[in-house]
Amino acid sequence: MNRDKFVYVGSVNIIEVDCSKKRQILNEVYESDQRIRKSNKLIKYAKEDHKNQELVISIIEKCGMPTLKEVTQKHMTAIWLGLQHTTEKHRKKYFPQIEKAVKNGDLSKQQYALMKDRILMDEGEPQIYGSQIKNGKLYKLENPETVNERRKEMGMGTIEDYLKTHFNIEFNPN
Repeated sequence: MNRDKFVYVGSVNIIEVDCSKKRQILNEVYESDQRIRKSNKLIKYAKEDHKNQELVISIIEKCGMPTLKEVTQKHMTAIWLGLQHTTEKHRKKYFPQIEKAVKNGDLSKQQYALMKDRILMDEGEPQIYGSQIKNGKLYKLENPETVNERRKEMGMGTIEDYLKTHFNIEFNPN
């Protein structure tokens, strides 16, 4: 998938959500997000994607950041997906909650790494874990010679396998 084709449709607003239904809402967000990403028609589904982002952010704002004591791993992944796929401003704002969720075991280290790299890319900084692609190429990477050590610490496979499998890109550390 070419992630350069992400489409944002206006500002993300806080909307009314029923906190007692957050599991159901997050289940729908997860299913919708995955359907959109598998279709590879991000422009067609931009409004649905935007709605998912508003739902996730509204749940966090109105109900607090969920934990695995309240919801399932799938629901936590829906929270992560909504934030990973929203605007730079919102990723950065909610990243401390993602960090806390990772420390508490509610989200994976891999999810942390993907969002951290995306935030660094948003800021024009080199990424740490080599998870982000821009214009069909690996986005600039900090200390490429030790990237696999960092990836291993986060429970990720080698960068060579990741790039080849997901993007058909050969890793060139230079």
